[in-house]
Amino acid sequence: MTRRTLARTAAAAAAALLTAACSTAVGAPGAQHPGPEAPGRLTHSLPDDPVRMALPATGAETRWTQGLNVFGQQVARTAAAACARENGFRLTEEVPLAYIPFGDLPDLDFLGRHGFGQSSEVPTVATEPAPARSGGTAEIRRCRAAGATAAEQVTKVYQPLQQAWFGALATAAKRDSAAARALRDLPGCLTEQGYAVTDQKAFFALADRRLMNAPAADLSRVNSELGHAYATCMRPVEAIREPARRHLRERFLTDHAEEIRDLRSALVPALHHAEKRYGVPLAFPAP
Repeated sequence: MTRRTLARTAAAAAAALLTAACSTAVGAPGAQHPGPEAPGRLTHSLPDDPVRMALPATGAETRWTQGLNVFGQQVARTAAAACARENGFRLTEEVPLAYIPFGDLPDLDFLGRHGFGQSSEVPTVATEPAPARSGGTAEIRRCRAAGATAAEQVTKVYQPLQQAWFGALATAAKRDSAAARALRDLPGCLTEQGYAVTDQKAFFALADRRLMNAPAADLSRVNSELGHAYATCMRPVEAIREPARRHLRERFLTDHAEEIRDLRSALVPALHHAEKRYGVPLAFPAP
């Protein structure tokens, strides 16, 4: 994970995260900060209910959702690359895939341990050597479309319902007065942690600067301390939000009972089918 990637991740989090609050000030003068952590590991274990993977209600559940998102992208890229090889050309290299956290459902355990830029590494997919010839515009477009079609066989099982769920979450968040009240304690909490800021946006701007400017030898420690401070100050508000989101999901499942039955019966078989067909490993970040 490069310095710029760490900083960009912090900046992205600033745009995505909604609320935070304060708890015990472990970053106060004389307190011990956690040591730097290595990137998170991977797990291949599926949840007991596919609903938790497609429609997350907690930060921890979003690890499955992140893996689901990356899996669809890997299927698209693998199918597109196979199409290109069959037609005697290679596709241009793309930006490496990464597990992207959900700012609105912060995974505090992962964030507190690994900071803002140390997610698990996405597993590589074994592929055959690519031809030397570059593809033409029409050829590339055709194979990219083939990749998108392959991924859609998986994503169509859950994405429409998932989009409705995230819409319900966003609406509920705007009405969460208890979380809004807890947010008022954020500046004081972060100040006690050693980060004198006026609000959440200012904290993420500060985090971005520190990650960009920290000496190489200190980068991992700075990242770890920033993540630990934010996770500490976020826990009280998540203690309010998580039960509310779980309750909201129960209502959502009732309101979409038929679609939920289809999701539960179809998602895991679709994932396993794509795994076998494209040789793409289904994996999820884990602390």
